[in-house]
Amino acid sequence: MRQLAKVFKALSDETRLRILNLLVERECCVCEVMQALDISQTRASRNLSILYNTGFLNAKRSGMWVLYSLDKEQYPLILELIKKSLQSNKEGARDREKLRQAERVGLNNVCASKASCN
Repeated sequence: MRQLAKVFKALSDETRLRILNLLVERECCVCEVMQALDISQTRASRNLSILYNTGFLNAKRSGMWVLYSLDKEQYPLILELIKKSLQSNKEGARDREKLRQAERVGLNNVCASKASCN
């Protein structure tokens, strides 16, 4: 029961739903989430962490970045519902378009330090 409550609590936040919407498209680092959603590094990292700890995401290190992707085996029905629900959503479409233009950046660009890209 506790895990189920944790899952629904994770899904009750608009930013986290927007992040899941991005990750339906492709894996992302924190910098790309920041750019696509126009949010701070702290906010992106905190919400990615919540989704990761709830079991929605996988994380892997690639050079200086941690890349997040959907764990499609963990909650397949919920993820499919989110995907279908946000597919025709205007804000979701805008976020996905901004993601297409987002870049993984390094030390002197959007991410102020190596830690910011993790």
